[in-house]
Amino acid sequence: MKTKITTLIALFLLSLGVNAQIDRTKQPKAGPAPKINLGKPQTFELKNGLKVMVVENHKLPKVTASLILDNGPIFEDDKAGVSSIASGMMGNGTTSISKEAFVEEIDFLGASLNIGSQSASFNTLSKYFPRVLTLMADAVQNPLLTQEEFEKQQAQLLEGIKSGENSVGAVSGKVENALVYGKNHPYGEFETETTATNVSLEDVKQFYNNYFKPNNGYLVIIGDVNFKDVKKLVKKQFNNWEKGNLPEYTIPTVNNVAKTEINFVDMPNAVQSSVAVINTVDLKMGHPDYFATRLANKIFGGGGEGRLFLNLREDKGYTYGAYSSLGTDEKTSTKFKSSATVRNMVTDSSVVEFIKEIKNFRDTKVTEEELKNAKAAYVGNFVMAIERPTTVASYALNIVTKNLPEDFYETYLQKINDVTVDDVQRVAQKYFSADNARIVVVGKALDVLPNLEKLPYGIIYFDKEATKTSKPEMTKPIPAGVTKETVFNNFINAVGGDKIKEVTSVHNTAEATIQGMVLTMDSKAMAPNKQSVIVSGMGMTLSKMIFDGEKGYSEQQGVKTELAGKELEKMLNSTFPFPEVGYITDEKVSLEKIEPIDGSDAYVVKIGDDVTVYYNVATGLKLKQVTELEAGGQKMTQTMDFSDYKEVDGVKFPHSYKMTVGPQQFEFITKDIKLNNGVSESDFQ
Repeated sequence: MKTKITTLIALFLLSLGVNAQIDRTKQPKAGPAPKINLGKPQTFELKNGLKVMVVENHKLPKVTASLILDNGPIFEDDKAGVSSIASGMMGNGTTSISKEAFVEEIDFLGASLNIGSQSASFNTLSKYFPRVLTLMADAVQNPLLTQEEFEKQQAQLLEGIKSGENSVGAVSGKVENALVYGKNHPYGEFETETTATNVSLEDVKQFYNNYFKPNNGYLVIIGDVNFKDVKKLVKKQFNNWEKGNLPEYTIPTVNNVAKTEINFVDMPNAVQSSVAVINTVDLKMGHPDYFATRLANKIFGGGGEGRLFLNLREDKGYTYGAYSSLGTDEKTSTKFKSSATVRNMVTDSSVVEFIKEIKNFRDTKVTEEELKNAKAAYVGNFVMAIERPTTVASYALNIVTKNLPEDFYETYLQKINDVTVDDVQRVAQKYFSADNARIVVVGKALDVLPNLEKLPYGIIYFDKEATKTSKPEMTKPIPAGVTKETVFNNFINAVGGDKIKEVTSVHNTAEATIQGMVLTMDSKAMAPNKQSVIVSGMGMTLSKMIFDGEKGYSEQQGVKTELAGKELEKMLNSTFPFPEVGYITDEKVSLEKIEPIDGSDAYVVKIGDDVTVYYNVATGLKLKQVTELEAGGQKMTQTMDFSDYKEVDGVKFPHSYKMTVGPQQFEFITKDIKLNNGVSESDFQ
């Protein structure tokens, strides 16, 4: 029953994405490059070293302010997580104002105030600016760091770490940085339950005392203010902030691998793989190559018109998006990275395409048309940016903190326009590497390793903590005497045994929230094989599937389609409310193997060509269902995780259905289940 339900929802979500697409093949014609005449902020510096920049803009009665502490990468070592906890604790009152009073006053003034581990900012009406600045200054200089707030923030951090353990994206992010930079590098450190638990309130206080210093700070104020008034107010509020010596440290050197290799992390629960091809570079904004590298990355993978996107998404259909990035950093090395999240079955093919695209980009000059379009995009973005008052201040801050020439932004467009196709190829050959790259793959070993091993790269295995490990165990043998009948009978016994024979109908109502919209799924099933599934939201029916045992139809956004062919055959061969009853005798159902799923062994059962179901070996309960879908020319994988089994009139039903459809993730929670009640023949007409 859930196969059809989730397929309908997946198609509904995909249709939303298809309808929202625009024609990216037509590039708007660029106008003449405008003359850039950026204003400069008024500046002053306090005796404690705090640098202040003020941009007057009286168009609206609003003021924004940002305090930036230019401390660079910070080592946290075995207390990784201290900055996250400190960030959560800052801005929750001061030593003279309670948390409740502080938050209440900010709310009363209609302002927003945020303070992190290395910054602070606020937005407010200009008439409240003096008071909000006073509150920010007090919170920055006299934070209320209590044991109660510490324990709350530490618990939230630990919960976040736990929730990320089964996320391919979260694991990929931390392992990637640890491998590229090394765990002894600030960018290679990551938070674990151990390091987060190591942090104490005293560590947070020490972190604050070490790094919240005005002599490395920049205060930027923009809006409906008067410079002289601001100067007077800032001196009053920040003059007593004591400067101090910042910790001195040496950042380790970062090196690329000698030869391209695959770094693999096994995620047995993954239905998609994260693939990233990375090499490190040394590049600063003030380097002569900067402008050519921006255009090179834009053409290669900087958006929906980039070569990576056009290949892996538009041509191959491997992913929802493939992109690249090329960073800059004033204090250490940074990365050139090409990445995508792809279907398991095309993981190896995606690696091949990434490497092919990098090599082709290095070996062959881009076209004049590609370069022209990239320049047009940069010019357009730059022109729109300089219309915002915040731009003047942020650009001025960049000039100071990144050691840029004074005319860097005045000559920005000219430098963009001066880049040639030869420049693009030169920087590609310098910064884009296919021979000394790490190919970091996080995915399901069972599905992707056999083909990855065929590629001409060595594979090194790592666990979720970026520690080298051995090749993961692929499968376990099915014990003698265990058949598909065994698996399904175990399931039937686990959910109620003979009790399910008494169930002639099931009425299930569940809800989920996606993109702020509440979806209601009303599903009804009647033995032996009748089914009705209606998904509604925003006061309207979004999708519908009706089957009366012989014929039926599906309806998406008002478009009705009669069930036919393979879909009709599936419904005719299904048994509701419990499909496992029919699976026992279905010749197209087979027991494949045993796999580890989220720490538990599971029987893997194949249902036809496109559905795989996992049953817990120990409990017999259904854990997961994976369905391969195709709609609108796009292939995708839809996953449903079943949990929170509860008994209803002697029969157990999962009350949580966590669904992943392409990039969308959400959870249906059962609100009500009725057995042998509330279902009639008319529901299937």
